[in-house]
Amino acid sequence: MMESEFFKGRGAQQNPDNRFFKNKYETSFIEGLDEPFIENSSTEFIKEFSKKIISESKSPDIPLMYSINPYQGCEHGCIYCYARNAHEFWGFSAGLDFERKIMYKPDAAKTLIQQFEHKNYEPHPILLSGNTDCYQPAERKFKITRSLLEIFLKYKHPVSIITKNNLILRDLDILEELNKLDLIHVNISLTTLNEDLRLKLEPRTVTGKGRLKVIEAVAKRNIPVRVMVAPIIPGLNSDEIPKIIKASADAGVNDASFTIVRLNGAISGIFKDWIGKAYPDKAEKVIHLIEACHQGKLNDSRFGKRISGDGKEAEAIHQLFKLSVNKYIKTKGMRPYKLNHFTKSNHQFSLF
Repeated sequence: MMESEFFKGRGAQQNPDNRFFKNKYETSFIEGLDEPFIENSSTEFIKEFSKKIISESKSPDIPLMYSINPYQGCEHGCIYCYARNAHEFWGFSAGLDFERKIMYKPDAAKTLIQQFEHKNYEPHPILLSGNTDCYQPAERKFKITRSLLEIFLKYKHPVSIITKNNLILRDLDILEELNKLDLIHVNISLTTLNEDLRLKLEPRTVTGKGRLKVIEAVAKRNIPVRVMVAPIIPGLNSDEIPKIIKASADAGVNDASFTIVRLNGAISGIFKDWIGKAYPDKAEKVIHLIEACHQGKLNDSRFGKRISGDGKEAEAIHQLFKLSVNKYIKTKGMRPYKLNHFTKSNHQFSLF
């Protein structure tokens, strides 16, 4: 593959048509073009205002049924991200648009207060974020996640964080205060320690070593921290499972989890295009191994199986993960949340 054919710094290598649109762009007479039809343009930020900020999931596969997503779209550019499909509901493409058109919620903290202050509200752990990373690059500018954490602390409300960005270290002061009341869990996504793979698979993320440093910093403060080996892509990073678990255990994790990649909706075409350009020699093998985990398909919507997969290839991954965890992680499990601290004290008058 020619070096010029690969968009460096972006995950998706195309901008596929939105499935909800009747009209589509098409490149005809490509020999007449003076420059590529798709350009690696800069990121655009778009404000979104929501009446509610807490989302409830009915999926039996997700242990935390409530989540908050400060951002839609993500500059991290992870090629496998299941959140890409959601971008189509906003009129964008699940490909490059997902990485270049980022929607953000400037009123998120204010909206969260309104929901907490509702007379019928009952506390339950809330996940930041269930969809896109709450510490993606845009957070450095907008600081929405930090404003939300300040509200969780004011109301003494339990919260869980999933991220692969070391920007979370900026907010250790709030996390430590939440931890004093057993109100915080931190989950660090660690897909690979192979830097060459990361640069193509997750081009705008923190290095694997950087994420291990995050785990170490969080663990040193006795904040419950879990490593998420997610997603496992057979033939790409599946052989790294023992290495990732050992390195995470050495850094101080309390627990570990994993998911097997699935390529639903537009992601299957985006992924196949990407791997054909990034790893042409192994592309066919990887695709077949993923299909082997999902009954011969890249798509998998079966509750109970869509995240864990099944079949001989999936079983081998399960066994390798289990053996690695049992060997390297000595103290397993996250300290439970405490829900009895929650209080409604009309905090909105002092905060806004």
